[in-house]
Amino acid sequence: MAARSELFAWRGRDRYGHAVAGEMTAASARRVRRAVAGRGIRVTSVRRQGGGSRRGRVRTGDVAVLSRQLAALTRAGVPLLQALGIIADGTDKSALAALVRALRADVSAGDSVAAALGRHPEHFDDLFRNLVEAGERSGTLPAMLDRIATYQEKSENLRRKVRKALVYPAVVLCVAGAVSGILLVKVVPQFEQIFAGFGAELPASTQWVIALSEFVRDWWVTMVGAGLAAVLGVRAMRNRSRALRAVLDRLSLRLPVFGPLIERSSVARCTRTLSTTFAAGVPLVDALESVARAAGNGVFEAAVRRVRAEVATGRQLNTSMRAAGVFPDDVVGMVAVGEESGTLDDMLARSAGWYEQRVDDAVDAIASMIEPMIMAVLGVVVGGLIVAMYLPIFQLGAVIGGP
Repeated sequence: MAARSELFAWRGRDRYGHAVAGEMTAASARRVRRAVAGRGIRVTSVRRQGGGSRRGRVRTGDVAVLSRQLAALTRAGVPLLQALGIIADGTDKSALAALVRALRADVSAGDSVAAALGRHPEHFDDLFRNLVEAGERSGTLPAMLDRIATYQEKSENLRRKVRKALVYPAVVLCVAGAVSGILLVKVVPQFEQIFAGFGAELPASTQWVIALSEFVRDWWVTMVGAGLAAVLGVRAMRNRSRALRAVLDRLSLRLPVFGPLIERSSVARCTRTLSTTFAAGVPLVDALESVARAAGNGVFEAAVRRVRAEVATGRQLNTSMRAAGVFPDDVVGMVAVGEESGTLDDMLARSAGWYEQRVDDAVDAIASMIEPMIMAVLGVVVGGLIVAMYLPIFQLGAVIGGP
């Protein structure tokens, strides 16, 4: 697990003996000393700032807002250092303010914007830094920041919709499990005491529920512990084992209902990333490396890396994508048209927009389909438990009221 970054204020003297100071986010004061000393500065003190990232964390959406604000200010002719200062003073999020002040300190010390971003890889990935570096080299940094913000906003929106589609059913089913567990552990034993005085054989469904209640009461700690251990174990093994991660990613694409959603989101993410990087002037081979990292699924990541290897040998992009076997024919066709007409970035952007819309439609369809299914499951599970426990009472009433 990566160490949490904090904001440090440092003081020192440069090679001419002049006093200098600045701020930097890092995992420890030792790393700050090492980084500052690498600039030829003799560090005299390093102090942790109270407004560091312990008071919050910088989210992906915050970085997108930072890009948008910085693009707007620099487009308006505001100098970069002043723009960073305005953003830091204008935000009410202490973690974001600390990050922006650290960037401002690095840039004021002579670093390029890309180099300053490189000191915070937990917030700015290689794609972000490469695009900023391309913008600095071409003198189009404001436009590039605006493009980055658009890309991040669309990517975050896509990720949020997919997460909503996947998390909603899981949350509802967990609630159903919790309600059923409460009924089995707390409510059923009360009925069991009542039934003990009936002196008659209980219905089979009631006997089954009572047996299930006894099992849950005796083993619920073991069941919960085993479930948590299984989830955490699979998650840890997935992070460590590339083979297991590939198997799980491959299985995820074959899931009923959710598999097509995951596939469409990966296609949208790949085409959007490639469109953004290629339009920014990043060489196609380098752009495909960024696409592989942003794919979000091991199957697509491996396919993009194969495409990258073939493109590096001079093969056309659309031919390589078709041979990869994971990209839809309509996307490959759009890429072919883009390569022939010299509008590859535009064709990729159109494909990304189309598949993002398909993700929206899939999420809406899943929501409309899952809700009644979940209601039915809840009704069967919870209603079945209740009916099974009241059935002996109904039968007893019928016996008492009979002739």
